[in-house]
Amino acid sequence: MKKERTQKYSKRLKDRTDWAYVDSLTDEDIDRAIADDPDAAPIMDEEWYKNARVVWPKVPISLRLDGDIVAWFRKGGRGYQSRMNEALRAYMEGHRKTK
Repeated sequence: MKKERTQKYSKRLKDRTDWAYVDSLTDEDIDRAIADDPDAAPIMDEEWYKNARVVWPKVPISLRLDGDIVAWFRKGGRGYQSRMNEALRAYMEGHRKTK
């Protein structure tokens, strides 16, 4: 049933688009339309790239830690697992630089 509803919705959208007009647009027409639309401004300008940082994907694991260590991080409130990750990262980077 869901597939059928999706197909109907897609067909309605397709029917509303003037594809001949879209195909007739030149690159200059598209650039002009983007320049006139404040919502189409690029989000990732040079300044964004200067401040960007790589975020590695998290890997879920099961880890056994001493209870007092976990309790200490939990006392800091929400985000204790992220703080534990930051502490491990600092340790890793400190040891990586010395070798």
